[in-house]
Amino acid sequence: MKQFFTTGAFLFLMGFVAMAQTPRNIVINANKTVAKIEPTMWGVFFEDINFGADGGIYAELIKNRSFEFSKPLMGWKIEQKPFVEGAVTVLNRAGENLPNPRFLRVKSGIDNQAPIAMVNEGFRGMGIKEKNGYDFSVQSRTAATGLKLHIELLDAKNNQIGSTVLAIQPSADFSKQAIHLVATANEKKGQCRIWLEGKGTIDLDMVSLFPEDTWKKRPGGMRADMIQLLADMKPGFIRFPGGCIVEGFDLSQRYQWKKTIGPIEDRQLIINRWNFEFPNRNAPDYFQTFGLGFFEYFQLAEDIGAEALPILNCGMACQFNSAEFVQLDQLDPYVQDALDLIEFANGAVTTTWGAKRAAMGHPAAFNLKFLGIGNENWGPQYIERLAHFQKAIKAKYPAINLVTSSGTDPSGARYEYLNKELRGMNADIIDEHFYRNRDWFLQNAKRYDTFPRTGSKVMAGEYASHADGISGNKKNNWQSALSEAAFMTGLERNADVVHLASYAPLFAHLDAWQWAPDLIWVDNLQSYGTPEYHVQKLYSLNKGHKAVETSWNKEVIAGQDSLYASSVVDTLANELIIKLVNVSFSAKQTQIQLEGIKKMLPQAELILLNSPDPTAINSIEQPMLVAPKSSTVLIKKNKLDYEIPANSFVVIKVKLQ
Repeated sequence: MKQFFTTGAFLFLMGFVAMAQTPRNIVINANKTVAKIEPTMWGVFFEDINFGADGGIYAELIKNRSFEFSKPLMGWKIEQKPFVEGAVTVLNRAGENLPNPRFLRVKSGIDNQAPIAMVNEGFRGMGIKEKNGYDFSVQSRTAATGLKLHIELLDAKNNQIGSTVLAIQPSADFSKQAIHLVATANEKKGQCRIWLEGKGTIDLDMVSLFPEDTWKKRPGGMRADMIQLLADMKPGFIRFPGGCIVEGFDLSQRYQWKKTIGPIEDRQLIINRWNFEFPNRNAPDYFQTFGLGFFEYFQLAEDIGAEALPILNCGMACQFNSAEFVQLDQLDPYVQDALDLIEFANGAVTTTWGAKRAAMGHPAAFNLKFLGIGNENWGPQYIERLAHFQKAIKAKYPAINLVTSSGTDPSGARYEYLNKELRGMNADIIDEHFYRNRDWFLQNAKRYDTFPRTGSKVMAGEYASHADGISGNKKNNWQSALSEAAFMTGLERNADVVHLASYAPLFAHLDAWQWAPDLIWVDNLQSYGTPEYHVQKLYSLNKGHKAVETSWNKEVIAGQDSLYASSVVDTLANELIIKLVNVSFSAKQTQIQLEGIKKMLPQAELILLNSPDPTAINSIEQPMLVAPKSSTVLIKKNKLDYEIPANSFVVIKVKLQ
């Protein structure tokens, strides 16, 4: 009996080993197109969450520069010895509905007191770089002569690491005064101190400090390292400004694009809804200054070669919060905002809103093609409001592709209702969102295989694989990224259904985040791409123009033996690009048969993204721990023998001739 068991076990084991060593025969027919791939296929989604704008890509270092936070001196510390009552006061300009009513009045030199100083803490500190230049400016008003404003950069221990002196010019109205200074040291948690020399009363507003090394060296611009990470992805589109901030907690806090253009001092600050959304991650100093407004978003899209995809409020606040709606007979101003935005982006300089664009320095049209109506809104209330937008926009601008909401979930009664109604309305694009665990992504690689090939198209506008039991940047581990890579083979294979896709959220500050996981993490000086970033980048840089048939046993490869695969042809580069994902802890031997190719180079480029540790993350200290590595692989007689490593995402680029 014992001998029988041992022999049987041995034979079973040998059979198993033989089966395990048998190559999986993958067949790729480069001549059989299954879907055309849109130029917009892989994009990015920006929302001002996790200090993504103020304190993030918007490079302003002064927090609460216009004293318009709910607490006017939040972010500021007033230093005066001895204390003199009324030496520093917050006042309001005369007039109603002013966008920036508050200013600071400082009485300097009272009773021989020491100079009054004001220290700004920045956004969880200020990132200051040695030998880098900084542009300081302030709006001031004073009748006094001889006043001087000392500007000092401080390190975390209050040591001076840069200084200059600005001679204030008297002015009967607010006027901009500016000066340049250079830092003498690096500091991640810096501050800025300003103090007055001389005697007199002065009014201060719009106190500002920008690094000179902004993206494209634009004064008052964006943080270059963060934008470079986006540019390196070559995204097909950028969706902005959200997300939930478009809806607002209530309609008074909704995003209103017209208040985000024009002179910076005329843009009306509002509270950021992520200020208070999560009690365990409250950020009472989180506001939207709109220094980064719709003009800057359009400009950014143009800079990085992406289509702009702005999202507008549809007359509905967040249904998880206040669920406030605009009555249908009061919806016209919201619809008009949409029409005016298209004119702002595309209109001639002779039009009202085209002229405003030109006045901001961009007379050429931005060539807007997409516009989103609402974000994660649902129910018949959304459908009836959307119908008003659709009718008006299509009547005047029929070529604009409208992106519509399928709610918050990819299944269930709300989703089914919206999907049916939107398709019945011939919606251009239906935006679907997936914040799910790893298993969901692995199990849904075939999600779009059965979707209709005609009619409304899909945007996978927000998705991320969420690991349980961990928080912050630890959520961005390799196992989560790998599940997304597997899911994305299904998006690519069904590119005739899915025309746009983007991970979400995009940015997070390590000291000021509300939501995780996120694609890119930053502190005040550095930034890094997560494993998910490298997955997204590999797909975007290897997008191709047509998806081609990729099969195993005449079936799409979507989880059999833990493998996932898709292939595309890049007609400009004349390349066949193969994407393979192995989500198991064991290597998989494959033999890839290449069909429909007359001639190819015998050596192909191979890009491997993997880690033996599924919990591996990138970090400020190890930004490239999980990152692509390139090598080559040989092709013999139209066959490629390759063992796919465990826990890996592989891109193989075959040069066609």
